Amino acid sequence: MTNTDSSTPVASAQRTDLGSIPVKDMERAKAFYRDTLDMHSPDWEENWPEIETGNVSVYLIDPTGTGATFSPHTAPLALHVADVAEAKQALQQRGVQLSGEHDTSVCKMAFFNDTEGNGLMLHRRYAP
Repeated sequence: MTNTDSSTPVASAQRTDLGSIPVKDMERAKAFYRDTLDMHSPDWEENWPEIETGNVSVYLIDPTGTGATFSPHTAPLALHVADVAEAKQALQQRGVQLSGEHDTSVCKMAFFNDTEGNGLMLHRRYAP
């Protein structure tokens, strides 16, 4: 971000602290991230639970509570897993439908949506 003369920075982002995941049904979304994906949050009972992922936290939010409209994120959020094939199988056993997979020769990915229509991906980088 810069000021109007474009020569002096006003702020410099140092890192990403957290990101949001829009939801329509908070309880349904909490159950999916907690029970289906086995993700951790110290505050599942809060209105905007923050899910800890080890590097960047994400929080669930009902945008209608802030006057915005709900629209799911369609670009998938990459969830790092130890083994994409094993994680994919575990999700399928829990009733999650995956919509495809891809190997870039650097990383493996498998795509699916959460209960709210947000794009997610299992991701594992295996090459430098």
